[in-house]
Parts: sequence; C-alpha cells; structure tokens
Amino acid sequence: MREEREELSDPLTNVLGDLAPADRDHALTLLRACKAIELEPGVPCFPNAFPADALLLVDDGFVVLRASVGGAVRSAVTGEAGPGNVLLAPARTEVLIGLGRSRVKVIDATARAELLTVPALADALVQQLALALRQKQEALANFAPAHHVDRVRGKLLQLAASYGHVVRDGVRIDFPVSHALLAEMIGSSRETVTRAVAQLERASFIDRRGSTYRLLVSPQSVRV
Repeated sequence: MREEREELSDPLTNVLGDLAPADRDHALTLLRACKAIELEPGVPCFPNAFPADALLLVDDGFVVLRASVGGAVRSAVTGEAGPGNVLLAPARTEVLIGLGRSRVKVIDATARAELLTVPALADALVQQLALALRQKQEALANFAPAHHVDRVRGKLLQLAASYGHVVRDGVRIDFPVSHALLAEMIGSSRETVTRAVAQLERASFIDRRGSTYRLLVSPQSVRV
C-alpha cells in the first residue's frame, strides 16, 4: 500500500459526467485534493490507514472488504466495489484488499462536508451510498438458498449486474474471482464452491477462464 498520484481514472470522472460543468469541476478539485492510496494485489490495508469516518471512492481496479474475527477458520467478504463506487473504510475486524492493482480516494470528514454543500454533489454521493446499501442487501439475500450452487449462481449474477461487461454470447466479469473469494462472498468452503462452479459449467451457465467468468446469459437477465 502507498499514497500515490492525484490523477483520477476515466471511470471515476465519467461518474461525474452528468453534473453541471461548474459542479463537476468543483468535485474534481475536491477529489484530487483527497489522499489516494494504491493497493498492491492481495496485500491487506488495515483500518489504521484511514480516518475512522472516511468514505472510500474506488478510482481504479476492484476492492473487497474482508472480515475475520478472532481465531475464526473462515473469513468473509463484507463489501466489494469497482471504479466509481463508494464504500466505508474498514471496520476494526476488516481489511481492505485490491483484486489486482487498485486505487482508492479517501474522502475524510472535511472533504465530505465540502461535497455536501453542493446539492448536485450531495445527490451523487447519496446515489453511490444507496447503491452500496442495495448491493449489501442483495448479498445478504443470497444467503437464503440452501443449495450452494444457487448461492454461487446468485452471487455471479449480482457481480455481473453491478460490474459486468456485455460481450458476445453473455456478460463478462473481468476482475479475478477465485473459488476462495467466492467462498468468502457466500459463506461456504472453497471445495464446495469448486464443485458448484463445475456444476454451473456443465449446465452451460458460465464459461470460466482461470479466475474470470463469462455468464452465458442475456444482458437483460442481469440488468447490466
């Protein structure tokens, strides 16, 4: 982990594209002034790296929050976000991890207060927080199915809807999703997820290449 350059990625500046030019320029000025943290793939970033009340705006890559309590055998993914998405800084039992090289902007209390003084910026921030809350609700609902293959299918559909790209014959999830990560996302074991993924491949629901997936479904079915 290291503090890095102030430039913003195209996906993040595109998030601000619907704002009026003056509001957009104001937001870019504020975000450029926020500390940027580069995350090396798989290297945890601990809570003490962030102000307690900070919001994190993903500028590049893909990040997850991973929680582990005491001597628990398994850890769990408690949140995930891609470019332009907002999530809370890690809580006491969590760490922030980039899947591949990633960068986040740290919006502290001062920057957040300034953003909220402009109605259009406040609305954009609320929309991102609402999206994060909806994704958490969908993730919790995915624990309801008793069969793990249904949990894996549901989580892949959720990831495709939030972060997928439409390609020929389906929707592609570009960032790496290992069996171990899927297991942490759905509260299962890696071995169980491996069996479930194999079943979904046989059913022609997914086409897997290493840790990336192409869902063999119509874009309409995942609301991309």
